[in-house]
Amino acid sequence: MHEEFKKLTDGLDEKLRQLLRMVPLTLEQPIRNSPKGGVYLFTENAVHLYVGRTKRLFSNRLRGHINTAKDCPFAFRIARKETGFTKSAYSGDGTRRQLLSNPDFVSAYEAAKNRIKKMEVRWIQESDPTRQALLEIYVSVILNTPFNDFDPHQIFPTP
Repeated sequence: MHEEFKKLTDGLDEKLRQLLRMVPLTLEQPIRNSPKGGVYLFTENAVHLYVGRTKRLFSNRLRGHINTAKDCPFAFRIARKETGFTKSAYSGDGTRRQLLSNPDFVSAYEAAKNRIKKMEVRWIQESDPTRQALLEIYVSVILNTPFNDFDPHQIFPTP
């Protein structure tokens, strides 16, 4: 492995251990004095579901997963899976706009945000954007988080 890349990956496993050692919170309670920038993990019933990253305060980014906006990515993924609309589209059926006009999808989307609110959430600070991206991928791969996919054109991997 190239030495420059190795420098970026050294310590990822320790960061994962630190992340998992954090006493989890839920979004039902206020998050105070959260740090800025890093990777976060949503867990439900001891199953790790989704890893994300942010350069903002964790409290602000995490609230973005349950707010009133129509672009909460994790909730959108859960709703897609629940309703069977798993193929993304840029036009026609399956677009975000089309799905958000479907009452069944909107109901599933709102239920997903309520579900996320109750999930355990943890985070680990990482300010370097490249290490942060690598840490997100590392945590997702090691924990096998089902709602992460690094293919921008596919919602859920095909078997």
